[in-house]
Amino acid sequence: MAKVRIHHFREMKQRGEKITMLTAYDYPTARAFDAAGVDVLLVGDSLADNILGYDSTQPLTLDDMVPFVRAVARGAERAFVVADLPFGTYEASPEQAVMSAVDMVKRTGATAVKFEGGRRIARQVKAVTDAGIPFMGHLGFTPQSENALGGRRIQGRGDGAYDAMLADALALQEAGAFAIVLEMVIAPVAEKLSAALDIPTIGIGAGVNTDGQVLVWLDAAGVGDWHPSFSKQFGEIGKAMTDAAAGYVAEVKGGTFPAAEHTFDE
Repeated sequence: MAKVRIHHFREMKQRGEKITMLTAYDYPTARAFDAAGVDVLLVGDSLADNILGYDSTQPLTLDDMVPFVRAVARGAERAFVVADLPFGTYEASPEQAVMSAVDMVKRTGATAVKFEGGRRIARQVKAVTDAGIPFMGHLGFTPQSENALGGRRIQGRGDGAYDAMLADALALQEAGAFAIVLEMVIAPVAEKLSAALDIPTIGIGAGVNTDGQVLVWLDAAGVGDWHPSFSKQFGEIGKAMTDAAAGYVAEVKGGTFPAAEHTFDE
């Protein structure tokens, strides 16, 4: 099983092969998705609200993320592992971004880092890639800036929106990004951006004509109570977990578990 490397992504774009990416936050999930053939495992700052129970991504720290990224990196034999840098760990300066990226990679075994923004963080991106760390960009709806954006608003609408997003994307490409996530961007804009860039785009709520797709795995697997409209439920793991736990409770309370085959007599 050949390891996915950074040069493979541009090759996939050139031959029209879609890139697949899912979030993962632990070792067994990483193992399962790796075995399924997922190209990229993203340990996103979505860890905050999907796993740790925060209301947003903003409280998350780099120290919070380290054990989860480390677990995913250990579980990925083929997949390329990307770790988000949390809010407050890269915005201040290129030096801060490099220190955070180096810390993340050294402590976890992640292959690359991702953080949000376009032209405003291009200097940080250049510094990170100059330090030898692969970087994935993130444009469109950027959850760390949700308050500044006025909530979870669809991006790319209005006069000048495409031009501004293209300028951001080109700045990231010039700074050394190997790919860019486009989140909640209207499909025509996402398609035009994908055609204009040499590096691949990976969409989430951005239509079918990006170079790849990413979903939060809990949304895709039917875990939790809320699922965004742009996601699709590919399984019912949440229901299966509840059913399994209910079966366990019933058998323990009914005295049928453990049975003889689960018991050591001598």
